[in-house]
Amino acid sequence: MKPPYLLLCNHNAFMDFSVATRAVFPHRANYVVAIDGFLKREWLLRFIGCICKRKFTRDVTLIRQLKRVVDRGDIAVLYPEARYSLCGTTAVLPDSLGKLCKLLKVPVVTLMCHGHHVNSPFWNLHDRKVKPTEAEMTCLFTREGLAAASVEEVNEAIRQSFRYDDFAWQKDRGIRISYAGRAEGLHKVLYQCPHCGAEYRMNTRGARLFCESCGKVWEMDQLSQLHALEGETEFSHIPDWYEWERGNVRREVEAGTYSFTCRARVDALPNARGYMDLGMATLTHDMTGFTLDGTYQGEAYHVHIPAASLYSVHIEYEYLGKFGDCVDLNTDRDTLYVYPKDCLFAVTKLALATEELYQLYERQRKGAEGKA
Repeated sequence: MKPPYLLLCNHNAFMDFSVATRAVFPHRANYVVAIDGFLKREWLLRFIGCICKRKFTRDVTLIRQLKRVVDRGDIAVLYPEARYSLCGTTAVLPDSLGKLCKLLKVPVVTLMCHGHHVNSPFWNLHDRKVKPTEAEMTCLFTREGLAAASVEEVNEAIRQSFRYDDFAWQKDRGIRISYAGRAEGLHKVLYQCPHCGAEYRMNTRGARLFCESCGKVWEMDQLSQLHALEGETEFSHIPDWYEWERGNVRREVEAGTYSFTCRARVDALPNARGYMDLGMATLTHDMTGFTLDGTYQGEAYHVHIPAASLYSVHIEYEYLGKFGDCVDLNTDRDTLYVYPKDCLFAVTKLALATEELYQLYERQRKGAEGKA
């Protein structure tokens, strides 16, 4: 491919960036990077052409910057999932992606990497030395094809291209992982026991995943398949377990009963110079969305992000090795890292609930528009 074009990449590990750089060589590219990536090295990232973005916010400035990149004949690189995949399968893609492609009026190319998640999963970044990994670079739309396609057709083509499953890829190729701690951290994704139904009681050690409530144990083999040591193996394929959890969250949302409240530590990242400790606050996530109430330097603050405005949310496991797992809430001017404390929780469930709440309100909105 010759520039200019929009390059859409899936996102599973830091390796993604080095592969993308090799794929576009020798041409120049501008990457969209989250603000925490600019932390204390903003001069370097801006020098090499990175564009700063707060995750899951509407950003008109970003659109103008991407338009400038392609208009001058370069490559705009975007990771539309906006976070590492939690279990090696596609994360949510925004409906606005098709509109962006139509606005830029340049070819749309995808770069799909395989093997990066099983090599260094988000829930345990240890390098498992998976070789070989693979990547596919595909031109989805030429300039002329894009002009002839509708926004809906562009979105559908992108979603089809972004269908991937790293664990299925690993099994199909017979790639074995001998790392003894290969299951450690998986309980952060698989937080609910399919045997007894208990939430937040899963744990891992070595190659085993187990429930501290009922005692059931699963072994993760070298092909990343799960096997119950006793009784039925409810899910041998990790993404199937994850989607079962999503279904349970969806039922809570549809019943209108979903709610979570806790005390939480809050760090703010207003710019790339460093974090600000905002102390403790109360985090609520319910049918209305996220609400954060706290006090900083004697003044009360209140942040509310409506569920209908947030199609997904960024989460972190053991973020920076400081305070544990957190949910990353963004406004136009600030990024708040919220660490639940003194409670049983899973930030994975917060992420699933965010997506299911948004989908519920989208269905209701479209239904109302159809009646009108």
